[in-house]
Amino acid sequence: MRKSRFSEEQIIGILKEHQAGMGAKELCRKHGISDGTFYKWRSKYGGMEVSEAKRLKALEIENAKLKKMLAEHMLDVATLKEMPGKKLLKPGARRRAVDWAMTEKNYNQRRACALAGIDPRVYRRGSTRPADAELRERLKELSSERRRFGYRRLHLLLGREGWKVNWKKLYRIYREEGLSVRKRGGRKRAIGTRAPMAIPQGPNQRWSLDFVSDSLSDGRRFRVLCIIDDFSRECLAAVVDTSLSGQRVARELDNIARTRGYPCMVVSDNGTELTSNAIMKWQEDRKVEWHYIAPGKPMQNSFVESFNGRLRDECLNEHLFANLRHAREMIAAWRDDYNHHRPHTSLDGLTPWEYHQRSVEDQTLNRAN
Repeated sequence: MRKSRFSEEQIIGILKEHQAGMGAKELCRKHGISDGTFYKWRSKYGGMEVSEAKRLKALEIENAKLKKMLAEHMLDVATLKEMPGKKLLKPGARRRAVDWAMTEKNYNQRRACALAGIDPRVYRRGSTRPADAELRERLKELSSERRRFGYRRLHLLLGREGWKVNWKKLYRIYREEGLSVRKRGGRKRAIGTRAPMAIPQGPNQRWSLDFVSDSLSDGRRFRVLCIIDDFSRECLAAVVDTSLSGQRVARELDNIARTRGYPCMVVSDNGTELTSNAIMKWQEDRKVEWHYIAPGKPMQNSFVESFNGRLRDECLNEHLFANLRHAREMIAAWRDDYNHHRPHTSLDGLTPWEYHQRSVEDQTLNRAN
C-alpha cells in the first residue's frame, strides 16, 4: 500500500472510530486494510491528535534529512582523504580534483565543485593560456643538467639560447613542473652590523685562497686549494691532492702568475699552510701583500667562501669520486664550466671570463682615449 493513500488525519479518524466502539475487523473491511496495518497504525498514532501527528511527520522528515546530510558528509570526508594531491591551492588542481570525483566517485558536477572549493562556472571555463610544451621540455632538460640551478640562472641560460620569456612566467612554469631546488641546511648567522668589503676595481688586484675538504669513495680524505680573483670571480686554480703544504701553495701561485702576473694582495685565513715560512718567504720575494682575516671570521674572506659553497653544492655533493684522478678530472671540468659557461648573478648574468674580458676591453678603451 502506498504511504500517500491515507493521510495522518484519515488514519487518526479511523482510530477514533475504533475508540468509539467499532470493531477492528469491521474497520479493516470498511476501509480495505489488513489487520497488520491497523495494529501498526494504532501502535504509532494511538491517542494522538491531528496536530501531534503533523509534528511527528515533520520530525521524521527532518530526521531523514539529517541522516542524509550526515551520510553525505562522511562520504565527502572519505573522498577528500582519497583525493589526489596534497593541497588544492590553484584552479588547475581543483579542476583535476573535480574530474576525479566525478569519474571515480560518481559525484555530480555541482557537488564535486563544492567539495573541491571551485565555482562550477570556473570549472567549466576553459583555459586560454598556451601550453608552452617546448619551453617546459627545455627547462626540464636544463634543470636535469644543472641540478642546483634555480630559476634565475636557468632564465639566463634560456636567454642565451634565444628564448624570449618573462622571468615571472618562467618562475610559474618552474614551480608547476616541480623543479624547485631543495635548500641545504643553513647555519646560524651572527647578528650585528658589518662594514662591507671593498670590491677590487680591476683584475689581478686581489686574490683569495681557501681549502675545501672531501673524501673518496674508499674513505680517503683529500683537499682542494681554491684560488679566486675577487674582481672577476674567476677560479684561477682548484688544486686537488691529499696533502697541500705551504711550499705547494707557493708553487701553485707562481704557476698562475706566469700567465696572469702577480696580484697586489692575497687574502686568506690563518691556516698552518698559509702562515708557514714558505709563504712568508714567497710574499717577501714577490713583493705581494698578504692579508690574514680575523680568526673565526670567514665572512671577511667572502668571495672564496661563496665559491666554496658553489663548489660543494654543485660538484662535490653531486659526485662520488672513485680515486684522486677522477676527482681531479671532475673538479677541473666543473671549474672550466664555472669560468666560461655558468652565469654569475652578481656579475649581471655574465660568466667570470666574460666579465674579465669586458674589463680588459674597457681598460684598453680608456687608455686609448
